Amino acid sequence: MKSFNLALAPQQLWQAINPWKFYQQGSQIGFVNIDLGSTPAPETEQAILDEVGSYGRQIGRIGDALEVLLKHVSLDNLSQDEQDALSVLKGQLAEIRRIKERQGRKQSHDHSVRRASDLAVIGKGA
Repeated sequence: MKSFNLALAPQQLWQAINPWKFYQQGSQIGFVNIDLGSTPAPETEQAILDEVGSYGRQIGRIGDALEVLLKHVSLDNLSQDEQDALSVLKGQLAEIRRIKERQGRKQSHDHSVRRASDLAVIGKGA
């Protein structure tokens, strides 16, 4: 009778970890891979992240601006699908606000109030 062998794990269960290599792998940070995708202008992309803010901060600002617009624009002529899409967005923005407040990151609901660093960024564009 022939024996049946099945390998469920590799023969070597160790891995050499060189922390210097983590830094040299481009988008490798510690044990987490972050792939920002390819861009035709990586220097521009990096400058935007450094000088304007992270993707999360940029998306947060867009959400803040959309909330302001939604409060001041007539939405009466929207189809039901369009109203549903805005309802989902409003729900997500409200959930983000709740999470930030739960994490101790109080935010002003008066979108005209900004920190000095935010206003300095706005001043650079003027």
